[in-house]
Amino acid sequence: MLLAQTAFETRMLLRNGEQLLLTVVIPTVLLVLFSAVDIVTVEGPGKRVDFLAPGLLALAVMSTAFTGQAIATGFERRYGVLKRLGASPLPRWTLLTAKTGCVLVTEILQVALLSVIALALGWSPHGNPMAVAALLVLGTAAFSGLGLLMAGTLKAEATLAAANLVFILLLLAGGVIVPLGKFPDAVRGMLELLPISALSDGLRSVLQHGAGVPWSDLGILAGWSVLGLAAAARFFRWE
Repeated sequence: MLLAQTAFETRMLLRNGEQLLLTVVIPTVLLVLFSAVDIVTVEGPGKRVDFLAPGLLALAVMSTAFTGQAIATGFERRYGVLKRLGASPLPRWTLLTAKTGCVLVTEILQVALLSVIALALGWSPHGNPMAVAALLVLGTAAFSGLGLLMAGTLKAEATLAAANLVFILLLLAGGVIVPLGKFPDAVRGMLELLPISALSDGLRSVLQHGAGVPWSDLGILAGWSVLGLAAAARFFRWE
């Protein structure tokens, strides 16, 4: 049942053109555009793509686990899909786990695609793959919990607006494209605590600078994961 529902959720996502635009096309276009054009001055040694690729991998995780999942789940809740599935032989935990599985499958495709494009643009990644995997898993858990919390508490239209607004704000202020060092010190301290900042900074530390395990970034993501998933489990409404 779990595998069947995961496959169904994945097929539905891949057939949704708007979701594909958000989860695949936008990070890809941003990677190619900002790598080729000197629009934003980046920090650190190496090519521009060495700075941009980790941040856009983080953006891909956020677009799928948070924005895409929040919008899709919000409208499923509005149209009564979740209510009907919750009353079916499919256990509710299986449904939510299948949604998480769909997110992970989509992210694997995203990471593979973005990595191939970045390598073609001259990206030279470094570091421990296990540290990268840990960052991606915790980032997925953090954004998934926050996305389900939003979808389970707000109306579908409000979720659509709020999720897209948060996506744009975190794209600009989460260290994805614009380095956090460009922001004033008073603001930077708060921005560094955001999950997108922790994920992009952690990936950049490992992949660009070849650092070891970024424990501080992992700790921030773990905190957001526990907070988001616990709040989603407590306040999620199926109707």
